[in-house]
Amino acid sequence: MTIQLSTSARNAQLDALETTVGTTPILRIRTGAMPASCATADSGTVLATMTLPSDWMAAAASGIKAKSGTWQDTSADATGTAGHYRIYDAGGTVCHVQGTVTITSGGGDMELDNTSIATGQTVTVSTYSWTAGNP
Repeated sequence: MTIQLSTSARNAQLDALETTVGTTPILRIRTGAMPASCATADSGTVLATMTLPSDWMAAAASGIKAKSGTWQDTSADATGTAGHYRIYDAGGTVCHVQGTVTITSGGGDMELDNTSIATGQTVTVSTYSWTAGNP
């Protein structure tokens, strides 16, 4: 059996995810492959850490929810190649979302202006969105 959702239901699902994560979550960009799940311990080196804006995702429309505001770390934590990201609650302890990182137009779940990060450089998330689709 295949279940399909209306656009309104898909939008509500995406908006509920942002509500669950909460306001001003912490984004950490790390080296290497992402862990098996959000419940799995962190892996890789933290390259960049940023507190996302209070209203960090735009309202969902047409089953898509995109980043809102500027997502930027003005002083990277370490040197390395970005491989995955994790979004935590505002306390930085509970991972709610994770995915791959690539350069802009590279097809990753999150796209950066530059995946080769050096300590102290500015790191900017260029593209990030969630899509709730029907099978």
